[in-house]
Amino acid sequence: MAEHLICRSEDLVEGGKGVRFTTGRQVGAGGTAFDVVAFVVRFQGKPYAYLNRCGHVPVELDWQHGDFFDFSGQYLICATHGALYGPESGRCISGRCAGKGLAAVVVSEHDGAIYWQDGK
Repeated sequence: MAEHLICRSEDLVEGGKGVRFTTGRQVGAGGTAFDVVAFVVRFQGKPYAYLNRCGHVPVELDWQHGDFFDFSGQYLICATHGALYGPESGRCISGRCAGKGLAAVVVSEHDGAIYWQDGK
């Protein structure tokens, strides 16, 4: 499994802004290539990462670059539809996500940095 640097551990603040990163490129139905964007946040001391795609429709969650938490800092929120997700699980808590959670990205934290793993 290959690891890819996302950020330094100190850059990811508990309940604060998330860090966006790209996991690669994908080709859409029309043949157009696009970046697969993900994000990592810190919750209860641990990093959690997901594809930046709402479970309801494929729109990015953050309402401003890196803003994934709701006002309480307890839930991830889709800025478009208001769906709430558990930051530790990506599970749909309420809203239009209708039980469809976020797609997790495997991350690890060591040596003062956070990495995503591509499974290769």
